[in-house]
Amino acid sequence: MNQLQEYAVYRGDELVCIGTKEECAKKLNVQPKYIYWLTTPTAKRQLAKRKHPEKCTVALRL
Repeated sequence: MNQLQEYAVYRGDELVCIGTKEECAKKLNVQPKYIYWLTTPTAKRQLAKRKHPEKCTVALRL
């Protein structure tokens, strides 16, 4: 059985959406690969270097 991976996308402390990367991408008007990229260690390091990392858009794989 092929189960779709779900993601939770946050902007700061606010939950923006929960769903597959395609559903979240459609809501945020971005590409699905961007939602996946937000979950990678590289993205986490780059977002942590920003001036206000607490306001960044982040995604978690559920």
